[in-house]
Amino acid sequence: MQFHHHGYVSGDPRVQPAAGVGINRPTDLPSEVDVLIVGSGPAGMLAAAQLSRFPNVTTRIIERRPGRLAIGQADGIQARSVETFQAFGFAERITAEAYRITEMAFWKPDPANHANIIRTARAVDDEMGISEFPHLIVNQARVLDYFAEYMANAPTRMTPDYGYEFQGLSVADEGEYPVTVTLLYTAGPNEGQERTVRAKYVVGADGARSKVRQAIGCTLAGDQANHAWGVMDTLAVTDFPDIRTKCAIQGAEGSILLIPREGGHLFRMYVDLGEVDPATHHAVRNTSIEQIIAKANAILHPYTLDVRNVAWHSVYEVGHRLTDRFDDVLPEDRGTRTPRVFITGDACHTHSAKAGQGMNVSMQDGFNIAWKLGHVLEGRSPESLLSTYSEERQVVARNLIDFDKEWSAMMAKKPEEFENPSDLEDFYVRTAEFPAGFMTQYAPSMLVGASDHQDLAAGFPIGKRFKSAPVVRIGDTNPMHLGHHATADGRWRIYVFADSALPGTGNGPVGSATNQLAEWLASSPESPLAATPSDADPDAWFDVKVIYQQPHTAVDIGAVPAVFKPQVGPFKLTDYEKAYATDPNADIFELRGLDRNGVVVVVRPDQYVANVLPLMATSELAAFFAPLLRHRISSSSSELRA
Repeated sequence: MQFHHHGYVSGDPRVQPAAGVGINRPTDLPSEVDVLIVGSGPAGMLAAAQLSRFPNVTTRIIERRPGRLAIGQADGIQARSVETFQAFGFAERITAEAYRITEMAFWKPDPANHANIIRTARAVDDEMGISEFPHLIVNQARVLDYFAEYMANAPTRMTPDYGYEFQGLSVADEGEYPVTVTLLYTAGPNEGQERTVRAKYVVGADGARSKVRQAIGCTLAGDQANHAWGVMDTLAVTDFPDIRTKCAIQGAEGSILLIPREGGHLFRMYVDLGEVDPATHHAVRNTSIEQIIAKANAILHPYTLDVRNVAWHSVYEVGHRLTDRFDDVLPEDRGTRTPRVFITGDACHTHSAKAGQGMNVSMQDGFNIAWKLGHVLEGRSPESLLSTYSEERQVVARNLIDFDKEWSAMMAKKPEEFENPSDLEDFYVRTAEFPAGFMTQYAPSMLVGASDHQDLAAGFPIGKRFKSAPVVRIGDTNPMHLGHHATADGRWRIYVFADSALPGTGNGPVGSATNQLAEWLASSPESPLAATPSDADPDAWFDVKVIYQQPHTAVDIGAVPAVFKPQVGPFKLTDYEKAYATDPNADIFELRGLDRNGVVVVVRPDQYVANVLPLMATSELAAFFAPLLRHRISSSSSELRA
């Protein structure tokens, strides 16, 4: 965390100075906004938190509830989400209060007595070392609290606007605020009254029954699995030995997915209620909590469950549904205009809860659209950037539903229906990378380059999230993870993995290839850094870092090129936190298969690798960024406008 560069900070450094629309921010919802986010679930809150870092963008997030969420249905936090929380500055704090999954136990009928269950296997949660971040369980409400704190401390001082329910919208063909939104007051002195808000863009994060989705003519299409589950968060006394371990339990009377919860006592059970008669399937929703508890006890035999308190319970039927688009542009209109309305999370994809994916994938939806809206509204990028949201996230949702169908079907199987007794645990281990959130790989587009130079950085697959690795910061000799220094501030990252020459050495007047690239980045009109506004810090739009092949003791920080030591803030102070060396115990060049002749890795604001290029491929680097920088789009270009 960096502070003091604008003057001495005596208070909490997480509270940034108010700026832009955050100065004298109106308490009441304005009549005109840049972005209106509907729904304060995980997708909406992350989107709002990201947009809160854009001081000149007026973003408001509305919620029909009168206040914060007290208890949420989602609780599984995959490693990719914790990685995202790191960028928002609260990974360490939420990890401290969460339950951490390190193993999963598998229970099946005892061959000697099928009425009883026995433990048959254990599986390490991240056996392959997919991430340095843990797999957590913590209530959704706490996740939302942390995002709320982040946006309240951001320059825009954003807070949710509670007590507003979305009713409908219309999109005009022109005008600065073309989206007219009708809202209903659900609380306060104006309860029951309607009002309108005009917006440049709307993000629907309002759940599976999304009214925003309905307003833009999208429908969820898919199927029901005709299988019902009861779910309960409980406090209980039991002799079941693995009550504080994640378990997949397959008994003679059905199945249970057991998820221990944060706090050391609470746990969640997904209890198999069996097949549902299609003719009367809604009747299963009337299953009482007493019936769910009785079913759980039958499955757990010979162990017993004495439930003392139920914090929350529900009954649901497994369903898998997906919309054909995630924005308001009809297929026949693609290429003729850019979208104005977007949907995220459960509004555009629904599935079972047992794979722990709903909240996690939804948050990545919000991350994806938010930084793009920020860039367009601040004038950094053309509006055509917004069309990539639906293109990228719909593929991810389709892959999720395919995965969840298989996992849900396996969880619903009876033990005798498996060809191999270890099929369930084998599937859990084999597919670990997908639920952890690391299988997403965006296809080539204006945001993702081709794989022509992928061999130069085999460990950073283009289109996949940037997988961090240990390095040592030269200025203060601190060992750290390179990716952990990237905050959710809307900036692109340009990682320069240096050639073998030390700074200040090399042939020619400029020196090494790394020095030559540094000179081009700092001074060439074709450099992406040239797009940075003259009144902003030189690293305001692009965070450029260098990683040398040598240990930090061999690198002279004074000889490191100036582009890697920008002068920031009103006092033009030198930033020493962008120059790194290899960690002798974990060489990042070896770990990530980096070419020793040098390589440039470009990373998007949402942490996905956008391109890999040779060290001196300046023309290719310029060509990649040209369509993404609004000032490089000529007046005769075919930039799309709504």
